Amino acid sequence: MKREFLTTGDGSITIHIPEWNEQYHSKHGAINEALHVFIQAGLRHFLISSQSIEVQILEIGFGTGLNAFLTQLFSEKEQINIEYTGVEAYPVLFSDIEKLNYQKLLESSEMIFEKLHQVPWEKPTQISENFTLKKRKQFFSEIDDVDAYNLIYFDAFGARVQPELWTEAIFEKMYRALMPEGVLVTYAAKGSVRRAMEAVGFKVERLPGPPGKREMLRSIR
Repeated sequence: MKREFLTTGDGSITIHIPEWNEQYHSKHGAINEALHVFIQAGLRHFLISSQSIEVQILEIGFGTGLNAFLTQLFSEKEQINIEYTGVEAYPVLFSDIEKLNYQKLLESSEMIFEKLHQVPWEKPTQISENFTLKKRKQFFSEIDDVDAYNLIYFDAFGARVQPELWTEAIFEKMYRALMPEGVLVTYAAKGSVRRAMEAVGFKVERLPGPPGKREMLRSIR
């Protein structure tokens, strides 16, 4: 599908898919959305509640790598050991990645963002002292991990364009993939999504959303 590049509300660039009228991140701010939903409501919340210094993270929708990049920066700043698994069925072309400005805006002097996309698929790779990445090229319906993760970043395209990714069947897989007391966070807040999560056993709470969005969801196994 055709890709276009959109400058979002915080100056960061996202990829827009005209055929779906959908983009990889919020048009109100790609970086701000990722920080709010995944780093603050997800990673930081888990660390405070668990008092852990090690985290196993599964990302559903590796996409542009922005969430992984922000998590890597967090891991080095806070000295938290993170093993990060990113699942993506349709990897973004490196020629498109080169047009994104996250590294410049986040003032990262190392070429970490590019490295996230250059490492081989299916092979755990040490990106920095505290951050290991494994990228898996697979459909979400193929995920069969059990009791493997503390935290899931659920960042699939929205239910409006890919409703099959927001079903009880998918959230059952997410529930099994998490360890007990594991956390799942997503930008989504639709009632149908919340009900699908609750139906498989998640305890779901609504939280204030990122800029431009009233609510988001956080679920606990």
